[in-house]
Amino acid sequence: MKSLADCRVAIDEIDDKILELLNNRMKVVERVGEIKHESGGAIYRPEREQEIIDRLYQKSLDEDGILNKEAIEALFLEIFAISRNLELPEKIAYLGPEGSFTHQAAESRFGAMSDYLPLNSIHAVFNAMESKRAKFGVVPIENSRDGAVGETLDLLAKSSYKIVAELYMPIHLSFVSSARHLKDIKRIYSKDKGFGQCRDFLLEHELQDIEQIPVESTAKAAKLAAVDPEAAAICSHIAAKLYNVPNMFENIEDVDTNTTRFVILSNFENVPHESSKTSILVRLKDGKEAGALANFLADFEKADINISKIESRPSKESDGFGYWFFIDFYGHIKDKKLENILEKRAGEITWLGSYVKGDK
Repeated sequence: MKSLADCRVAIDEIDDKILELLNNRMKVVERVGEIKHESGGAIYRPEREQEIIDRLYQKSLDEDGILNKEAIEALFLEIFAISRNLELPEKIAYLGPEGSFTHQAAESRFGAMSDYLPLNSIHAVFNAMESKRAKFGVVPIENSRDGAVGETLDLLAKSSYKIVAELYMPIHLSFVSSARHLKDIKRIYSKDKGFGQCRDFLLEHELQDIEQIPVESTAKAAKLAAVDPEAAAICSHIAAKLYNVPNMFENIEDVDTNTTRFVILSNFENVPHESSKTSILVRLKDGKEAGALANFLADFEKADINISKIESRPSKESDGFGYWFFIDFYGHIKDKKLENILEKRAGEITWLGSYVKGDK
């Protein structure tokens, strides 16, 4: 290829082949959907999607490909999302509003074409699933700065829906505005925490004295800035995109390690995977006796099960337990080495889901 025109011809030919192959893939997907409909199988299989991404990444490495794992994941997660919509369109409920970080997390797994239901509380997301208005729910469960999301843990404790996937998402903020220059900006909208998280940026650009207007969400901030040429917003990338507000600066937060763990909820069970992780709720019957928790954890140590997280929550029931413990460990609930613990601790453990461990 000697010229730009030659490159464009080559790209067009490759795109034609890609389109043909994608159409062929979707024909197979339609048949998969028919088979699953007949057998009652789950449409969303996170462990299968992870296996495909891992295999393709290894293939790219073996063949000295240019695409890294993140690029392969971005491409194929969208293909998987389109495939699922062909198999059986399902509604996804998430903690809204549109343009929130939870929306961004949901779209990263279910794609831009899925049918989304933004709701104003985590409780509403659980209600939407229980009432069959949504097949999936996406909610935050913990943040690296603020800790566990208590409402999510409490609702998981009594829900029939389980965790089927998790994802860790860095929380990045953007400074967006329709103004041509910073000096033209007269007011800044954001959620109250947004201003504090971007204090250094505001100082560096001499914006600290401009009127700061707190609103209920960063998505609302972007919506207001979209119709106000003298305003800016501190918001998520997806909110800026949703309301078509030009992005002046990206990643303006003071601390770039802020990460939120989101979980995807549904009513099916994942099959065991080599990278499985399990969440459980523990209500110790002898919780007020000395060493009760230590004895419980010793059972896991004897079974060679690695616990990755433990979080205590005050009991919401007047049953004498005092505290509940939310525990994550590596492995699947059906792993053989867990059998003795489940038998010994019957009535104390509630299974919250087994799923493929997310990349931090």
